[in-house]
Amino acid sequence: MASNVPPGAPRQPPPPSYNPNYQQNPNILSDNFQNLNLNRPSSMPNSAPRPSPFGQPPPFPSSAPSPQFSRPGAPPPGVVPRPSVPPSGLPPSTFPPNVTPGRPTGPPFSQPQPFSQTQPFSQTQPFGQTQPFGSRPPPGSFPSSASSGLGMGPVSGAPPQGSLVPPLGSRPSPAAPSSSPLSMPPSSSFGGLMSNGPPAPAFQSAPRFPSPVSAPQQPPMGPPPTVGLARAPPQSMRQLMGSSGISGQPVAPFSAPPQGTPFSAQHGMAPPPVGSPFAPQMQLQSVAQPPPIPGSAQPPRMFGMPPPLPNQMTAISPVMGQTGSPLSGASKIDPNQIPRPIPGSSVILHDTRAGNQANPPPPAISDYIVTDTGNCSPRYMRCTINQIPCTVDLLSTSGMPLALLLQPLALPHPSEDPVQVVDFGESGPVRCSRCKGYINPFMKFIDQGRQFICNLCGFTDETPRDYHCNLGPDGRRRDADERPELCRGTVEFVATKEYMVRDPMPAVYFFLIDVSMHAIQTGATAAACSSINQVIADLPEGPRTMVGIATFDSTIHFYNLKRALQQPLMLIVPDIHDVYTPLQTDVIVPVSECRQHLELLLDSIPTMFQNSRIAESAFSAAIKAAFLAMKNTGGKLLVFQSVLPSVGIGALSAREAEGRSNISAGEKEAHKLLQPADKTLKEMAIEFAEYQVCVDVFITTQTYVDIASISVIPKTTGGQVYYYYPFSAVSDPAKLYNDLRWNVTRPQGFEAVMRVRCSQGIQVQEYHGNFCKRIPTDIDLAAIDCDKTIMVTLKHDDKLQDGSECAFQCALLYTTVYGQRRIRVTNLSLPCTNNLSNLFRLADLDSQFVCFLKQAASEIPSNPPLVIRDRVTNFCINILLSYRKFCATVSSSGQLILPEALKLLPLYTLALIKSTGLKLDGRIDDRSFWINYVSSVSTPLAIPLVHPRMIAIHDLDSQEAIGSLIPPALPLSSEYVNDNGVYLLENGQDVSIYIGNSVNPDILQKLFGISSVAEIPTQYVLEQYDNPLSKKLNDVMNEIRRQRCSFLRYDVSVGDF
Repeated sequence: MASNVPPGAPRQPPPPSYNPNYQQNPNILSDNFQNLNLNRPSSMPNSAPRPSPFGQPPPFPSSAPSPQFSRPGAPPPGVVPRPSVPPSGLPPSTFPPNVTPGRPTGPPFSQPQPFSQTQPFSQTQPFGQTQPFGSRPPPGSFPSSASSGLGMGPVSGAPPQGSLVPPLGSRPSPAAPSSSPLSMPPSSSFGGLMSNGPPAPAFQSAPRFPSPVSAPQQPPMGPPPTVGLARAPPQSMRQLMGSSGISGQPVAPFSAPPQGTPFSAQHGMAPPPVGSPFAPQMQLQSVAQPPPIPGSAQPPRMFGMPPPLPNQMTAISPVMGQTGSPLSGASKIDPNQIPRPIPGSSVILHDTRAGNQANPPPPAISDYIVTDTGNCSPRYMRCTINQIPCTVDLLSTSGMPLALLLQPLALPHPSEDPVQVVDFGESGPVRCSRCKGYINPFMKFIDQGRQFICNLCGFTDETPRDYHCNLGPDGRRRDADERPELCRGTVEFVATKEYMVRDPMPAVYFFLIDVSMHAIQTGATAAACSSINQVIADLPEGPRTMVGIATFDSTIHFYNLKRALQQPLMLIVPDIHDVYTPLQTDVIVPVSECRQHLELLLDSIPTMFQNSRIAESAFSAAIKAAFLAMKNTGGKLLVFQSVLPSVGIGALSAREAEGRSNISAGEKEAHKLLQPADKTLKEMAIEFAEYQVCVDVFITTQTYVDIASISVIPKTTGGQVYYYYPFSAVSDPAKLYNDLRWNVTRPQGFEAVMRVRCSQGIQVQEYHGNFCKRIPTDIDLAAIDCDKTIMVTLKHDDKLQDGSECAFQCALLYTTVYGQRRIRVTNLSLPCTNNLSNLFRLADLDSQFVCFLKQAASEIPSNPPLVIRDRVTNFCINILLSYRKFCATVSSSGQLILPEALKLLPLYTLALIKSTGLKLDGRIDDRSFWINYVSSVSTPLAIPLVHPRMIAIHDLDSQEAIGSLIPPALPLSSEYVNDNGVYLLENGQDVSIYIGNSVNPDILQKLFGISSVAEIPTQYVLEQYDNPLSKKLNDVMNEIRRQRCSFLRYDVSVGDF
């Protein structure tokens, strides 16, 4: 880049890729087992230390430099070399610790600075109308499913260098905000950067964690216990934020990584680097290996009861009268015996396989460290059932869904072993010649290693001569433990030229800013410009990183950023019905050549249009024009939109008023307002995806903007919608800055193609998520990042054999931000069963709930909310009925029998019914945003979205939080709040602070700097005052931001509970 990078975490250049067929040092394998991150080329310029994305000095002392990374690009220490001859002796038993960075998650800035005010540029006359430059590439010139290396042929790629980049720094705590109404964080220094949560400390390396101890014996089975019942909760109970109205003892909601087990610098482990989404302290707990069939991970236990036996069920009985019959009237249930999510107190050490069988994963919201022993980490792939039913009839009887949740670029735990990068040279990775499945630990070698049997299709292939190795006495290859692709569930292959039909695309970032009158007056334009100005410094370094910028109102304004010009030159496109780009060059230029022009332009845009009276917005025409400028390269288009698109192609009308009248009149078709207005934007989105252009939309608005129509473009191109309603120039610039920074710095890839392969007997039914699909087997993603999750529903096409294993393989072909083509292969092999009890015992609660959460969200636009509510309720009822009918022991008809693994399913179902997307009186845009967010949300963030966390903050200084900055959470019931308290409720997206009418004025003064509730500002910004209570509140908020990987908006309410 043109300017030096501020100091931060040191980066090390990766070593060159190795050739697996030639190796002189047989011991180099263990020497190079380092962390897999998106490797940057060793010659990358400006490799000086960088700050964390939301930089702030680490809150903990460090005795040695730590490998901190400010964004995707920091390389792991190398690619795994492979010997040509199997090395002698036993392989090393330990490897260097993971140095994977985490994601930033904290408040952005300490003291915001006012926006720069400079004079506007001189403007040239509009160019004449010309045809758009460039021509559409011929078929096959861009990667597509039909030509991908995932089974159909090559796709575009990159030179085989580097490996996948991990994340980034963390976000520090905020200080007092600026008094300026329009303010943004400074960007000049490490200490001045805004952060979204305190970064983790720097630590020295540590050896791998010890392996779990041997498994205990299976405890004996017994009849289900009955839970005593007490009086019913009072009728005055009210629920908060859509939670269930069930009361109980104060326990922590099942909403985040265990609060009591964040990491600390304990002996024998490497704590997380800056930006890790994991907590900052940790207590390690070596978990005993479970019996092979029941699995290792037990669901959260019921409050007030001892840990259940592995096959135990939960039974809740009604209160009995003197005659033994249930009491009439309202249900008398002891709230203390209601199943509630309770986070564990220790970090779980999880081996993916033990004893040649798969270990069921720990809960998705728990804190765990994975050792990849054949199956992939559950962070990358989870199945709703950890044993596969042999027949479709057995699956139907259970009532449970069969699906995979895939997050192929998910952030690993900082202490986990890295994903290894393997380079097969020009020959490329070994694959099955029939199904094109990639070599993996479950392919069986026979005939002294001369042949191998594909675990996916059963075909027998010849082993390539240069890949041959003799078999040992156990039937395994003698070099299996030295080859990552033969012993790891997740591995990354360097793609060869066979997978490329063009040069790897550069990292292109094009910023499109709304400068209409509404955007200028609300401060949205100034906030966007200030955020972009600071984020430019965090874009990937190197000559391949390019940037462009344009503004729009009722016309479109491009800017010539050529270095030879004294200042940027505005080029106006007045035709918004047949748009074009005014220049074929100099609109998108290398960032290293235009840094000064960019800074000048971004400082000047708010004043250039400050007197504008143009209220119209040509949103659709503007993104079309920007696409024409990007179509030759592809890249990310980041759009800042503030008003409803009202002119030009794709103009929309205000449908919200119509929706309100329909709802009030009981109109059955009101839900159709959640569908796109027409097909124009969908057709544009498909074209964008074809040319590898990903669109992210930042909606900074105070009015209705029809998100249902606008969100079609991000959803189809693999992008995301960010929603700031109502936008506040006082509090929202901080969140906007953090969201934008994480968007461009998180681990991500471009021009991606993904395919899931299954064993014979199972096939993919449908994909769900943000992508474009052209053929049934593959999905195309113009961009994919570490936060995106794809759901894949499965179905039977044949009967499976009991006792055999069913394999799943996800292959993701993508280009890193540094132009390196990679194939990330994720493998999961699960046993098959004919036993219905095994399905319920090994059900994955989090995956099953997220599965029907996503399915419900996808059906909301086409069905009335009441219909969806009934479907969600019936889904839960059918599962519990099946368990009671076929698996439960004899019990009273008045007992509620719950399978131990799914005992929280009714609670989550009730919470979902009350969520934003299913509200009858919710705003159309709010519901549309909820639907779009759920479509790609990850499993750990989906649970708190519907079942939030509530904590008391009026007595933080007197609470003892064991192992965590965050105190124990309260049950989501009005019985646990009172009129003289202050409570914080968060769901991973927003924070609601409830202040009672009778709160002690001293507490208000310490927390908010006011003496009475009447002084609460309408636009609240969290500040830190000079007292222990305020400091503790800021520490708690920073920790929540880091756990949720989001800055979180504030909403303060005063009144009765």
